[in-house]
Amino acid sequence: MTTLQRRLATDTRYTLLGLPLSLASFGVTVVGVSAGLGGAVAFVGLPVLAATAAASRHLADLERVALPGVLGHPVARPPYTSAPEGAGWLRRTMNPLASGQAWMDLLHGIIAFPFALASFVLTATWWLGAVAGLTFPVYGWAVARIPGVGDGLPEWLAFYGDPTGFVIVNTVAGALFALTLVPVARMAALLKAGIAQTMLTRAAYPRPAATHEEAWIAGR
Repeated sequence: MTTLQRRLATDTRYTLLGLPLSLASFGVTVVGVSAGLGGAVAFVGLPVLAATAAASRHLADLERVALPGVLGHPVARPPYTSAPEGAGWLRRTMNPLASGQAWMDLLHGIIAFPFALASFVLTATWWLGAVAGLTFPVYGWAVARIPGVGDGLPEWLAFYGDPTGFVIVNTVAGALFALTLVPVARMAALLKAGIAQTMLTRAAYPRPAATHEEAWIAGR
């Protein structure tokens, strides 16, 4: 597999599989935060918020694992505050909310969804256009005989009623989708990855082990 093929495969996988992950993150965050804030006055909502933050952290970890393949370099997991040794039940329960990054994870779960959706639509549309257009000569002749399907672009190009022209126009359109598939898939992947990189990672620089925990690097 060539570098260009690997890049297309990586970007496509990231955008298409990223939508279900973003949808899950969006649902968990919205439902959990709404329930947690709604019950916060009665205290019962605070553990719900903490559980939502813990779930968002795991979903953010999945996103961080996928980022290096798209960005082309490692990313580092931001530090999360650990519960003090000997902490009580309440402190351990609420610990997922003690880190600033936890709130970024929650915010990312909401903000990233429309970007993931746009990336998915772009990539899926270009793949569909390329595959359907390039294979159009196989089935286009039958489609051309369906009443009314020759309207639109073929008609504007004076090919109305001409099956050969209809097939040529749609095949050329598919070729254009195919020629632009790599840059469009790349743009779609970077659109989604840029939000995740900004909100879920930090610079992957080594830190002294004596004063900081070891950076967790998401490998390829």
